[in-house]
Amino acid sequence: MNENSYSLGIDIGGTNTVFGLVSNNGLVLKKKSIKTESDKGPIHLFDNLFKQVEAWNSESDETYVLKNIGIGVPNGNFYTGMVIDPPNLGIGWNRLDLVSLIKKYQSLPVKITNDANAAAIGEKHYGAAKNMKDVVIITLGTGLGSGIIVNDSLLYGYDGFAGELGHIIVDPNGRMCGNGRRGPLEMYVSAKGVKYTINEYIEKYPDNDFLNKIKNYGYSVKELDAAYDDGVEIIKEIYEFTGKMLGIGLAQAATILSPEAFIFYGGLSNAKHRILDYAKKYMDENLLSFQKGKIKILLSQLPDGEAGILGSTCLHKVKL
Repeated sequence: MNENSYSLGIDIGGTNTVFGLVSNNGLVLKKKSIKTESDKGPIHLFDNLFKQVEAWNSESDETYVLKNIGIGVPNGNFYTGMVIDPPNLGIGWNRLDLVSLIKKYQSLPVKITNDANAAAIGEKHYGAAKNMKDVVIITLGTGLGSGIIVNDSLLYGYDGFAGELGHIIVDPNGRMCGNGRRGPLEMYVSAKGVKYTINEYIEKYPDNDFLNKIKNYGYSVKELDAAYDDGVEIIKEIYEFTGKMLGIGLAQAATILSPEAFIFYGGLSNAKHRILDYAKKYMDENLLSFQKGKIKILLSQLPDGEAGILGSTCLHKVKL
């Protein structure tokens, strides 16, 4: 194989899509993040994305050759190359033959998988899961995804759709999800879940000054983290609630899988101990007695935005 060849890794999220050129030894040579704008359809996204790839190719030494493409996408099926009923993606993404679409842009080998599976493979090969045989990687972005590694192999299940921890039920009478089910974990622990919680608190506490500020001017995750650090009680309460729901979900998964660790990657995980300490507490409270205190909660060891693109390019190297 040409030592100067590289792969294109694409990590598609509900809000942003990160993509990059990756060398044979896992070095990210180029990386960019663009808005997914899924309501405009997949062709809009890939027109923009491959325009940037063409610009990178024109800038590079001619001896470097693009050899293949790997993609992590919500509800992407490794076996079929199809995207089926993806959460948090809009018009044109349902029942999409993504492999065939990508080959219209580049006539190269293309493999896809679920976006959380891609992150899990990246973490297994290059990050915190490198020396673990049984581990669950959880992505916290617009939604909540998960990639499950059992005995050193990624768990795909019979039809390629195993590992949807974001859709386990944590409150049977709880919030309605877009797929018509009540109380899934994703509706409490994700960017949209936290937004839902904040809106509930705004309705419940209309006279709270900090919540009124959020209502009128919006918020960023960094601003919420800073408020937590400053001891703003209403934000501490929201974070504890979020961590509690996460811990309950983790305990359900741990009872079945008994992993060495849960590793967190993506936007909301940047809150770090502010949410994950609560998650650990409530997970341990809901575990079987012989599991308590044994399962680690860790953060990704990979740079922000790189687990998914690294993992997706690994799809061509090995079948994890």
